[in-house]
Amino acid sequence: MSAITVQDLVDALNPASLSETPNRFTIRVGELTLDCLFENDSLCAELRRYFGHVISDCESADMTVHVFGEAVLPFHVDYKDWAREPGKTGRKDAIADLEDGRMVFKVRTGVTFLQSATWRLAFGPTSAHPNQVINFINTQILNHYQRVGWVGCHAAAVACETRTLAIAGLSGGGKSTTMLRLMDLDGASYVTNDRLLVGADAPLPKALGIPKLPRINPGTIVTNPRLKGMLSSERTDTLLSMPQEELWQLEEKYDLFVDEVYGPNRIAHQTALTDFWVLNWSRETDEPTQFIEVNIAERPDLLSAIMKNPGPFYCKPDGIFWTDDEHVDAAGYIAALKGVKIQEVSGKIDFEAVYAAGARLLKAPEPV
Repeated sequence: MSAITVQDLVDALNPASLSETPNRFTIRVGELTLDCLFENDSLCAELRRYFGHVISDCESADMTVHVFGEAVLPFHVDYKDWAREPGKTGRKDAIADLEDGRMVFKVRTGVTFLQSATWRLAFGPTSAHPNQVINFINTQILNHYQRVGWVGCHAAAVACETRTLAIAGLSGGGKSTTMLRLMDLDGASYVTNDRLLVGADAPLPKALGIPKLPRINPGTIVTNPRLKGMLSSERTDTLLSMPQEELWQLEEKYDLFVDEVYGPNRIAHQTALTDFWVLNWSRETDEPTQFIEVNIAERPDLLSAIMKNPGPFYCKPDGIFWTDDEHVDAAGYIAALKGVKIQEVSGKIDFEAVYAAGARLLKAPEPV
């Protein structure tokens, strides 16, 4: 543990200097409100547009995020690498545990964050990497709800009338493509693309999507006619000429502004969760796509696709930060998902089949 304290970093950055800044906005997600204060006006404007659908006029907030630009610290910080999840390679995060907080350094970009009980600060080349600031703001929402007993699922979700469908699967397994295909349904609303909070309740659990817009890959774009305008015709032709496996593994990402593509009032982050699909399908088979109801408590392989490690920013209710050798509690997920109909989707990858099944499900009567 470093002898550096949170106060040392606060003294170096002086967040009080932003107290009167006009570069600010407040967002509200569920019952949580966050003030976001920026040193840079263009970054503030960019993120104000991004979070536009959750901007609030609340006069008081539950917490504040301060975002600075480049800063020279008057002390040296010793970081250690944060171990990545199985299957992930390369250095991404490094941490330094302080006496009363944690610093997280993004190795690839140089953006640095302070996470503590009282301060949430970002500094470094923040304007060049707005998505990392967006993630930091959303992390505060995830942290809050997980500390009060919700579980964080690695899932997309779409709501329609009286039903909400969450979709999980292996990375690149098609959850975003499936969710966006179902957004073509009349009355469908976007809940989340990648992180869904679920809180136990009866008769159905509560669900809350974080305000992170779909960040989608080229394979999702070129297979959805509504999205093709996001890329040039030349780029689209190049992508369509690639082998499917190579296309779906590309590490390109694009932000999709839901209201601009699907129309206004098509986002509903807060809902009740009725159904869950776990995509366990394959491009290596010609077997028909199937939907089989499962007991998730008896399928740890499928549950592992739903569970998500809270990561280096998470501080538990007892004040102790999460470590990279801890394991997520499966029992908490099983309890939170009680009352949800969970189905395994197997066989071949067929987006028309999941669209047809999803349309039937989402338009079905409210569960009894």
